[in-house]
Amino acid sequence: MMTPSSIQQVFETVRNEMGKVIVGQDDLVEGVMLALFSHGHVLIEGPPGLGKTLLVNTLATVLDCSNRRVQCTPDLMPGDLVGHSVFDMKEQRFIYKQGPVFTNILLADEVNRATPKTQSAMLECLQERQVSIDGKTYPIEPPFVTLATQNPLEYEGTYPLPEAQVDRFMFKLLADYPSMAEETEILMRYQAGKDLFNMAAMGVQKVADKQTILTVIDSCTQVEVAHRVLEYIAAIVTKTREWPGISVGASPRASVALLMGARAAAAVRGRDYVTPDDVLRIAPWGLRHRIRLSPDSVIRGVQPDDVLAQLFDSIEVPRE
Repeated sequence: MMTPSSIQQVFETVRNEMGKVIVGQDDLVEGVMLALFSHGHVLIEGPPGLGKTLLVNTLATVLDCSNRRVQCTPDLMPGDLVGHSVFDMKEQRFIYKQGPVFTNILLADEVNRATPKTQSAMLECLQERQVSIDGKTYPIEPPFVTLATQNPLEYEGTYPLPEAQVDRFMFKLLADYPSMAEETEILMRYQAGKDLFNMAAMGVQKVADKQTILTVIDSCTQVEVAHRVLEYIAAIVTKTREWPGISVGASPRASVALLMGARAAAAVRGRDYVTPDDVLRIAPWGLRHRIRLSPDSVIRGVQPDDVLAQLFDSIEVPRE
């Protein structure tokens, strides 16, 4: 087991090392790492060209983990993700060939361009972290985190993710455009002839490994959560089911996601106990994709984060 101060040191070291390549995107980097430390998956929404693939490559290098990238397209088949059985003429039997989901960090790029049939093939991977083929079950070696991206600007040729699949993502993070200063820094790096995808040339080093991440995941589950904080999490999630402007609220899985995410948020700040501020820090990430706005809210152009902000303000925050 690791102490919270050790977890904080791992977090800061990894984040600083990723900063050699990733400019800005602080919330995105933190959210991905908190999900990784909580054994969760992340849905990333944002326009193309914001460095989502670069983020995965950098994270895999820093953590010395395997990573695979799948470009989701309408012709992508379930077997292209989870693998398939091939008949071996020499041995006269079927041999299972593993798909790209058998990795530590999986990037499912533009996941909403895959057909519903292919999207559904990911459900077992996301929840049970295993693949069932021909009556046999093949576990995916931990740590395993899926980072799925989708473009909010294009709808033609896309298939909205079913609610059952969206609910299995711990967080939904928003990749935003960099500030002018951050974009200038990106240009300066390219002007200097740096290849951001060449990790060795960028001086990116391995600062952790799989065993370290597994130990962090284990240690985060030991972070103390007071009963009043549990009630606070329950109050937030319960209120999404009756709040004006929300037609469908969050499920109990959302409560668990907030609990696990808040534990990780506390640990990376060097604490062995969760505060309401830890819950509020990750609550928008854990709820924005789990609520469905009413038709009236959609017509008025209301965003999920706006509704959630009002909901959070209406709940009394527990104090010491």
